[in-house]
Amino acid sequence: MSVTYRPVGWTRSKIVYDAVLLAGVALYLIAFMRFAPRTRLPGTLLDDQSLAIRAYGTCAFLLLTLVLMIGPLARLDARFLPLLYNRRHFGVITCAVAASHLIAVLDWYFAYSPLSPWVALFATDAAYGDLRGFPFIPLGLAAFVILLVLAATSHDFWLNFLTPPVWKSIHMSIYAAYALVVAHVAFGALQDARNAGLPALVIGGAGALLALHLSAAWRECKRDRVAPASDAEPDCIVAGMIGDVPAGRGLVVPLADGSSVAIFRENDALSAISNLCAHQNGPLGEGRLRDGCVVCPWHGYEYRLRDGCAPAPFTERVATYTIRLDGRTILLDPRPNPLGTATQPLAIPVETP
Repeated sequence: MSVTYRPVGWTRSKIVYDAVLLAGVALYLIAFMRFAPRTRLPGTLLDDQSLAIRAYGTCAFLLLTLVLMIGPLARLDARFLPLLYNRRHFGVITCAVAASHLIAVLDWYFAYSPLSPWVALFATDAAYGDLRGFPFIPLGLAAFVILLVLAATSHDFWLNFLTPPVWKSIHMSIYAAYALVVAHVAFGALQDARNAGLPALVIGGAGALLALHLSAAWRECKRDRVAPASDAEPDCIVAGMIGDVPAGRGLVVPLADGSSVAIFRENDALSAISNLCAHQNGPLGEGRLRDGCVVCPWHGYEYRLRDGCAPAPFTERVATYTIRLDGRTILLDPRPNPLGTATQPLAIPVETP
């Protein structure tokens, strides 16, 4: 994607990812429309239009919850890493389902209003001083606006145009959108819930999401302890033991300046590169190795271990680092090499019985 901009760089994995996701959305909507009427209380009316509104709304909430779960799940279990590669597709589809929910609301509740539907959204309920009847529609609309902005800026063009730090800061507003959605449902549909289905979905989904993020944060806090200086070589820090580096995976070493280094083990040799992907600061240390390259777990960008450069025709580069061995202890020079500097992989000595 650094070579040219295309609307979507389709690959087999993206096609399969999107096909499974779209099929899941379709199955959910069909199942909801078919079985939800059976759960209503006797004597309760549920017209087709209201049913569609609830189907799109609950689907959008479920998708948004799953999108935000992918990150901590991948941190806690590497088997979830493939879900990260096309997470932006997941977000765009979530925005499309949310848009369907909004259109269904406008088409039903405000179809015969003498006011413009967009005016009626805010004018029909303005009791902002009453917490029990607090207007919930503006909360949902604000959440949708955030989702729309994130979907519209999901392409790499905007990432490069805005710069990765600004782009990432904007896209962190997804958490504000989620909070607004929870408030939208809490002040709206939950007030009229006639069964335990919706409360279970909202409270259970939000609770599970919070628990996953806290678990991932706790794990990161334990791992982000700055390595001590080496007594043998004052210019180096103790990165860990050889046995701490899993075969084909990385060991992340935090540095005093807030950055981090990823040490990889491939074919009984060690190499060290920056832990931050040049694309979007993804954690390279959580990626896998393939043909002498580390694959970023976020979007699949690749970097050669020997020089930190992406294979041609791509142009991204990350810094390499110098490592040494003191017995079975790995010593790391925290000063990055100039970009493009090739390093010799450090051979692991054979243990003598």
